[in-house]
This record gives sequence, structure tokens and C-alpha cells, in this order.
Amino acid sequence: MATSVEQILASYNDAAPLAEAATIPGPWYVDSRIAELERQTVFSKSWQMIGRIDQLEKPGQFLRATVAGEPLVAVRGNDGVLRAFYNVCRHHAAAVVTEPCGVAQILHCPYHGWNYGLDGALKGMPEFDGVKNFDRQQNGLVPVRVETWEKFVFVNLDPQAAPLREFLGGIVGRVAPLEVIKLHYFASKTYNIACNWKVFVDNYLDGGYHVPHLHKGLNSVLDYKQYTIENEDRYCLQSSPMVASNEDAATGATRKGDRAWYFWQYPNLMINCYAGYMDTNLVLPVDTDHCTVIFDFYFSDVSDAAQEYNAQSLAVGDRVQDEDLGICEDVQRGLKSRAYGAGRLSVRREAGEQLFHRLLAADLKGGLETTAAAAD
Repeated sequence: MATSVEQILASYNDAAPLAEAATIPGPWYVDSRIAELERQTVFSKSWQMIGRIDQLEKPGQFLRATVAGEPLVAVRGNDGVLRAFYNVCRHHAAAVVTEPCGVAQILHCPYHGWNYGLDGALKGMPEFDGVKNFDRQQNGLVPVRVETWEKFVFVNLDPQAAPLREFLGGIVGRVAPLEVIKLHYFASKTYNIACNWKVFVDNYLDGGYHVPHLHKGLNSVLDYKQYTIENEDRYCLQSSPMVASNEDAATGATRKGDRAWYFWQYPNLMINCYAGYMDTNLVLPVDTDHCTVIFDFYFSDVSDAAQEYNAQSLAVGDRVQDEDLGICEDVQRGLKSRAYGAGRLSVRREAGEQLFHRLLAADLKGGLETTAAAAD
């Protein structure tokens, strides 16, 4: 007999203390019904980062995105207000905005030529004379909630969701002293990984457990024994003192400062900070076996004189991600094995991973109950 979604969710004990806790079981990573439930209850209801404020600073600047399978567009109006909409024409559902980003005076649907203002209002419909009982004011682009924090733009598909800063909670106060607002965007890189999105998050949240074994260069500049893990609200902060090292010249030259700061914000955003440097990692589910991770890199100096140094820093990051990519794909294969059910957690290292699993379980179990109640 096939296992139900209810049985899969019930197989994880989210009330167990860390010393007795296990990970979420293998089926949570490989069952397409769980992936669909995540789309409905996690990604459709949480604040999702879609880009940077500098991409949407001037009137007419727009940015296209996809969240929980929904096509979206954010745009700065001529009145200076930042808005977001479903990127779906009200006529025959074509994408109104087809470029990833840019500047526009009007949002023009390429299918039948319907035009929308930067405020989403329907401005014109070619050859629509004679159509009766049509209210132009009711046929503008459908709005989506959009807010900003630090250098980032977030959207939420849920009209009833709490404001962004309430969702972020304590991470707002922890990030502020690092003054990341003073850093400048330098470059982006996208990784397509053959693993479930949760595998990548688990790997990030293992409290540095894998660092001495998998990341020799990074390990050489971290005081691993003093690595700390702090959980609060919907975020985990992993942090480590930095040490001088000659073991890996490139890592030592580009990962500087007194301390490394690694923030994870539920469900899928990471912010990594060193002195004069930050990168963000946005983990996007594709299907049960694949995810896309978008890295944005920031530096205190992005002048021509700093180009070589910044490129070297990106190369160090690329090497670390290549190391993670291989192990994450290997884990995804193992999760499907009949030899694996669930794993135990390290009390010293994996408190952040347990926080992730508990938050996810609360959303999925709550979402399933809501769906069941609506069906009654």
C-alpha cells in the first residue's frame, strides 16, 4: 500500500529535543507530493528575495522573477513607489514582461499589444471597440506584496502574511552592525545542482561539521573549535573567529576580518559576510531532484583597481561551491536508497539544521491541516 502524505509527515518528530532528534526522513526529499505541498505552504506564504534594490532604484526599472511557480514583475513607478505584480496579461495570460530586467515607460504585452502603466493600471487595448460590460479599472495587473530590507527586495504571494520585518525577526538587528548596506554589487553566478533544495540548506546548516573534511582551504582560515551556532525566530547564525593561515594563499587573501558571519533565513536565503565582502545564496527548488542556487557577490570596493582581487575572491567561492555541489548530489542519491531512513543530529553542530526541519514541519503539517479542513 502506498504511503500517504500524512504518513510521511507524521514520520518526523518535530518535538524531540536535539539530543534525541533525527533529521526529516528520506521521503521528505524525494516525494513529489511533498514538493507540491512546499510550493503551496512554504514558498507561496513566505517572504522571498527576488533581487536587489539597486536594480529598482529609478522610475521605470523593472525586474522579472518566479516565486512558487508564479511569474512576477517588480517595477519602480514614476511616483517613486516600488510595486510588484503577477506577470500575467489580463487578456490571454501571456507574460507582459519578457526581459529579465531593464527600463520601460510602459509595460507592453507582446501577444495582443495590451498596455499597462508602471502602476499596473490597464492603459490600452487595441481593437477592443464594441466590447460591452468591460471595466478597465478592474483589469489591471494583479498586485503582489513587495517590501525591502537592507539591499534586498522581497515579495510575498500571501495577502495575509505578516510584514517583512516581522517575518525576518531578530536577523534584522544582527545584520545591521555589519553595515552591508555600504557594500556594492559586483557579480552573480548560478549553480544548477542535482539535489533537492533542502539538501543544500542542510549542508549549509550543519554547523561547519563538513568544513574540515570537505573545505580544506576555508577550514584553514576558520577557528573551527570556536565555531558557534545561534538560533532565533526563523534564522540561524553560524559564526567563527578568523585566523591567519598560509595553508591556502587565495583563501587567506580573500577571506579576511576578525570573524566570519553565516546567516540563514528561513526558508531559502543565506547571507555570508567577511570584512569588506558579502555573498547571498538564494536556493530555488526546481523539482524533487534539482535546485538552482543564485549567488550575488558584494564588495566594499568595486573600482577597476579592485577587479583582480574581487575576481580572485569569486574563484575561491566557486571552489567551495564545487566541493559542496558534489557532496549534495551524492546525498540526493543516497536519500533514495533502501538503506537510509533518517539520520541523527550532532548536538554540538546541527542545531541550525533542526531549526530548519522544525519550521518546515510546522508549515507542511499546518498546510495539510488547512487543506483538509477546506475540503470538509
